[in-house]
Amino acid sequence: MLDPRVTVHTPAPLWLSTGIRAVDHAVEDLCSINSQPLADAASLHALRLLSRGLRRTKVDPGDLDARLDSMIGAWLSLVGTQGGVQKGASHAIGHVLGGTAGVPHGFTSCVMLAHVLRWNKAVNADRQKLVSEALGDANAEAADLVAQLVADLGLPRTLRDVKVPREQLRTIAEHTMHDPWTATNPRKIAGPEDVLEILEMAW
Repeated sequence: MLDPRVTVHTPAPLWLSTGIRAVDHAVEDLCSINSQPLADAASLHALRLLSRGLRRTKVDPGDLDARLDSMIGAWLSLVGTQGGVQKGASHAIGHVLGGTAGVPHGFTSCVMLAHVLRWNKAVNADRQKLVSEALGDANAEAADLVAQLVADLGLPRTLRDVKVPREQLRTIAEHTMHDPWTATNPRKIAGPEDVLEILEMAW
């Protein structure tokens, strides 16, 4: 049941950050090593809805049409997961940031997705272009557009913003190697040093 009226009491940081979590689903599905046409179509439309719906909700929390766009976008962002599309390092690192550093699940996407896109671009620039197109600017870097969306929503963009101590980065990197989606990241992650490189980018 998707009824935007039941969401108006959701705290804004929770609503907006979990919206970025849905963006993360859609982006990593589009960039996945086993992307598929149905998931691609759903993810592209999800990004269009989420990009405009979340921004409009930020400006006017009472905009029910914007909230419904966001809800439908979040729903569509799950099509790939339901179809077995593998995620990548943003999700893998996010799992560990939650369990090890206490970062809320939505915020993990806010601080990691853009940096993972930058790290992966060498191997999937063509797929990232689809992300850019869905976010409204085919000529811009997907990572920059994701970062701008997070900034427009007033959400945290770095690990410092969510109070992750720098001395914890190596532990996070080592634990991330045990997440199954580390192995399915589009650019091969050979060991903790690769994860640490991404974490340093996000610091």
